[in-house]
Amino acid sequence: MLVKKLLVAATALTALSSSMSAFAAEWPDRPVKLLVGYAAGGPVDTAARSFAKFLSDELKQSVVIENKTGASGMIAAENVIRSKPDGYTLYFIASPTPTITPHIQKSANINLDKDFTYIGNIVDYTNVLVANKDLPIKSVKELVEYAKANPNSISFGSAGIGSSNQLSAELMKQKTGTEMLHVPYRGNAPAMVDVISGKISFMFDISGTAISYINGDKVRPLAVTSATRNKALPDVPTMIEAGIEDYAVTGWYALVGPAGLPENITKRLEVALQNIDQNPEFDKLMETGGYTRTFSNGTDLKAKVDREYKLWEAVIEKAGIKPNQ
Repeated sequence: MLVKKLLVAATALTALSSSMSAFAAEWPDRPVKLLVGYAAGGPVDTAARSFAKFLSDELKQSVVIENKTGASGMIAAENVIRSKPDGYTLYFIASPTPTITPHIQKSANINLDKDFTYIGNIVDYTNVLVANKDLPIKSVKELVEYAKANPNSISFGSAGIGSSNQLSAELMKQKTGTEMLHVPYRGNAPAMVDVISGKISFMFDISGTAISYINGDKVRPLAVTSATRNKALPDVPTMIEAGIEDYAVTGWYALVGPAGLPENITKRLEVALQNIDQNPEFDKLMETGGYTRTFSNGTDLKAKVDREYKLWEAVIEKAGIKPNQ
C-alpha cells in the first residue's frame, strides 16, 4: 500500500514537473509590459513603440508600452527592479538612466551590478551640435576659436542640469579648454526654440529630433558626436573629423529586465533582438529616425554601461556639477 502511494505521489510530481516545464516553455502566454521612463510622444517613447511592434511579432504576443515618467527614467527603473522576474515586465532603457542619473540624483536608488538582467543593446543615437544660423560660425573649429576669443559670449542650451546634451557640451569644453555659458531648460524643445531665435548660440540635440530642424533649414549642423557619420546626416562631420580628438560618445536604447530573469527567457529575448536587428524594415525605420542598429548581448551591454558610467562620472566631477536631491 505504501509503495503504491509512493508511486502515485511520484507520478503526480512528474506530471506537475512536466506541466511546469511546459508552462515555462510557453512564455509568454499573456501580454508583456515594456516600460518607458519618458513621456509619450518624446523620442524615447517613439522609438520604444516602433520597437514594441517588432518584438510583439517575434514573441507572437502583445507588447504593451507603459510610460512611468520622472526622475530621468528612475521611476521606471525602480518599477522594473521591484517587479517579478517572470519576463512580463521589461524596460526599454535609455542610456542616461544607468550612466548619468546615478551621479546627478542622490535619491537614485540603483545598483548596476545587482538590479538588472541585461538582455541586449537595440540602437545607438548620436547627439548633433546645431547652431543658430545667424552666427558667423560654420564649423566646430570656428566655434572653439570664437569662444576662446570671446570668453562666455557663447551660450548653449540643454534639457536641464546633468542632461546628456549638457554633458556633451561640457565634454567639448573640457577637451578644447573653452568657457561657454550653460543655459538649462525644461526639455530639449524649448532649448531648440531659443537656438533658432538666437537667444542662445547652440545645443547638442538627439539626432531623432534634430533632423527635422536641420532638414527644415532652421539650424546649422556642425558635427555629430558618434565615432562615424550618421547615415541620415551624411554631410555632417563627426566631432573627431571636426578637430576634437578622442571625442566619440553616443546614447543608446537597450532592453533589460529585473534581476533573476530566467535564462530561457533571457535567451529567447536575445534571439528576438538579433532577429529584429536583421529585419530590413526595422533598419529602414531606425535609419530614417537617425538611429543606428547596434545589437549586442547582455554581457557586452553591461560592459558598455560600466565604461560610460565611469566616463560621465569624470566629466561631471570636472564640470563641478553637484548632485541634487
